[in-house]
Amino acid sequence: MSDKQPEGAGESGEFEQPSVPDDVWERFARDTERDIRSSAPKEPSARARMVTERLRQKDAKGAQPEGWRTGPAWQEMDGRASRRRRLWAILGVPVAIAVALVAVKPSLLPGDPFGTSSGTPSGGASAAALPAETAPPTAAPSSASPDTPTLDRPFAGSPAERWADGAAAIVVPKAKPVGTFTSAQVAAALKQAKTLLVGANLAPGTLRGERPESALAVLDPKQPRMLDDVNGWLRAPGKKHDPLMLFSRFDPAEVRPAGDVVKVRGRMTFKAGAHASVAIHMDYTFVYPLIQADQASKATGATETSGASTEVARTIVRRVLDLELLDPRKYQATPGKLAITRYDQDLANTACDVYDGFLHPQFDSAAPTGAPPTGPTTDPYDRSRDIAHSGTESCGTVSRT
Repeated sequence: MSDKQPEGAGESGEFEQPSVPDDVWERFARDTERDIRSSAPKEPSARARMVTERLRQKDAKGAQPEGWRTGPAWQEMDGRASRRRRLWAILGVPVAIAVALVAVKPSLLPGDPFGTSSGTPSGGASAAALPAETAPPTAAPSSASPDTPTLDRPFAGSPAERWADGAAAIVVPKAKPVGTFTSAQVAAALKQAKTLLVGANLAPGTLRGERPESALAVLDPKQPRMLDDVNGWLRAPGKKHDPLMLFSRFDPAEVRPAGDVVKVRGRMTFKAGAHASVAIHMDYTFVYPLIQADQASKATGATETSGASTEVARTIVRRVLDLELLDPRKYQATPGKLAITRYDQDLANTACDVYDGFLHPQFDSAAPTGAPPTGPTTDPYDRSRDIAHSGTESCGTVSRT
């Protein structure tokens, strides 16, 4: 074994520190420590481990991860937007043309939502029916189209074209107990009131001038003088005892119905009466289309051969009736029968000062009958005005029929 000391070793056998400045040594130590810290392995977080595992499973299936704004939701939205753009590109020109046509003629829209057709149906079809009247109107109906009535459309040019037909227009309100009367008794009285109105103004026999039996059967025979008076009106009509005060009647030798429809509009209400009774109020307008009797056979033949129609006139009758169902335990009354407490009427387009018990409509093609009208001009379709009997009524002029 050699006694020679390793090169660089001191006398004690230890390595001697090289001569390095302190600041250089400190910088070397810091750099070394930083490099070691940055290169040391780190424990991944739980979320990182979960994401890594999900990616690994997708890689195993061959699927690619969804990129931001490239997933299904964004692809679907982009597809819808693309379809919308393509649809507008295809429909843009036709839609623009359609908009221009509607701007020129809005009635081309289904149902005429802007009301530009003036209620005139095409091809003889009926106009859309009005909803039932549930409260007193505040104004007259707007002017209808200037169409001339025909056999195919006897209500053309009239607000009544949109009214309900016949007895179906007389809607009986839902019954409820009134005073000592049960719901069933009130319901029966309301039904009787409708029977009276239909029998007096819509029954074919009544319109032909026959005795209105169904209407008379509703009236209470114990009501003082009422039935006696009505029977007198029917036997011998006159100015002071005119059956037209209660009944709509036409002379079949003079006129015939233009079709089998009478247009009707109005309302029926009830309440507790002042005499421990059920008070029923009815306010209805009836529109009758008519042709002259000597043209009836011609009209049938003309319609069958050439489609032509004869002249149609309309008579409008408005009636206001107040009825009472009295308690027979308190009054001399017949159970289930009705007493009349008010009857007012407004007759439009009928000859003035003719009291033979019939309505006489005026036709434009015929010479006027009866006395010249002296009263004011009124609108027979205006259901907002009062027709209370004044005792001094006069025969006036109608603004339209």
